[in-house]
Amino acid sequence: MRPQRLADFAGQAHILGADKPLSRALAAGRVHSMILWGPPGTGKTTLARLLAESVAMRFVQVSAVMAGVKDIRAAVADAQNARAGSGQGTLFFVDEVHRFNKAQQDGLLPYVEDGTVVLVGATTENPSFEVNNALLSRTRTYVLRTLDGVVIRELIDRALADIEQGLGDRQLVMADTLRDQLAARADGDARRALNLLELAADIAGGREDAVASEITQVDLDEVLAGGLRRFDKGGDYFYDQMSAVHKSVRGSDPDAALYWLARMLEAGCDPHYVARRIVRIASEDIGNADPRALRLCLDAWETFDRLGSPEGELAIAQAGVYLASAPKSNAVYSAFKAAWRDAREHGSLEVPMHIRNAPTSLMNELGYGEDYRYDHNEADGYAAGETYLPDELVGTRYYEPSPRGLESRIGEKLARLRQRDAEAGEREQTSQPAASNTNDDRR
Repeated sequence: MRPQRLADFAGQAHILGADKPLSRALAAGRVHSMILWGPPGTGKTTLARLLAESVAMRFVQVSAVMAGVKDIRAAVADAQNARAGSGQGTLFFVDEVHRFNKAQQDGLLPYVEDGTVVLVGATTENPSFEVNNALLSRTRTYVLRTLDGVVIRELIDRALADIEQGLGDRQLVMADTLRDQLAARADGDARRALNLLELAADIAGGREDAVASEITQVDLDEVLAGGLRRFDKGGDYFYDQMSAVHKSVRGSDPDAALYWLARMLEAGCDPHYVARRIVRIASEDIGNADPRALRLCLDAWETFDRLGSPEGELAIAQAGVYLASAPKSNAVYSAFKAAWRDAREHGSLEVPMHIRNAPTSLMNELGYGEDYRYDHNEADGYAAGETYLPDELVGTRYYEPSPRGLESRIGEKLARLRQRDAEAGEREQTSQPAASNTNDDRR
């Protein structure tokens, strides 16, 4: 059922529609080098083949999973011979182009530049991460989108009606409702939809106690058993969905947080990974606005460890809803990043003498711990005006509490303490004797 003409290509109107750049190039009889980036089953290979046919170019296909430099050189040599002999150009299609290492990608550059080949690379991974900049700068990236249910349904109808290429020669009957179910469960993947349809047809044809020409609900349920959601552990869709969880929580939308959590867990994501990320969110986005959130997330993780799946996943969902509903603060997250940056950039600043530990007499003689004020002996347990940062950073403020949740009260307390510091500093300046002009005092 692979389309034989560009006009039969399903979906992707945003790049193949009228007056789109790719359509204009084809109308002018030209094809440029490009990267086709999109999920499985959206037509990357088919589109590359049809592009070559539309401008009468040779189509050469290799898989980056299996091919090496030797295969690239052989394909280039054939392209050079074809160009020198008949003048025919070559469209060199590299499936899973992100699997090529840097040397293999660099090996294509001169032949793309001099026009020996028109490179069309297909990838399910983000090209900006997986394809080197030199190759990206010589190609144009087109993003292929997941096919919607309407397009998938059209492909199913076409396969059931097509006598030569599809299942039409078997005169299969399939109710509209079942076709809609199959289209929805294909999850935007045309290849998956056709494979599932073929399996259902085989099951229907093998039954002795039913009408062989009809695909029933029982047949469809059998082929649809198990998870069918697109989920590539460690790939773009994996991290996109985790990002959706995180941003839904940060945006205080418990419904969206639940949906994306369910999407990940239903598709087979390790619940321990989800629990770990939920714990991180508790510190990054809720922080001291509601310190209970961190403990609740750890409890949810422990609950999953004790109950396992699927019972334990409910605890993770509970934690996600709590985080989404809790007051938000990234004050600690921002403060820690700023402190980390200073720790990295300022080198090994000395620990102030008055807060150094002095376990030996030598350290005492050297002044370790001298003039340290023990906070518990001070009024309200606070040594007003005392400093604890290295001398070069005294006065730096990292933590600025948000005005939300418990952190608003923390902010009020810190404001009172800073006011006491300021007052203590004013008293110290007032009590200092006037400076003398003697050389000894200057020393």
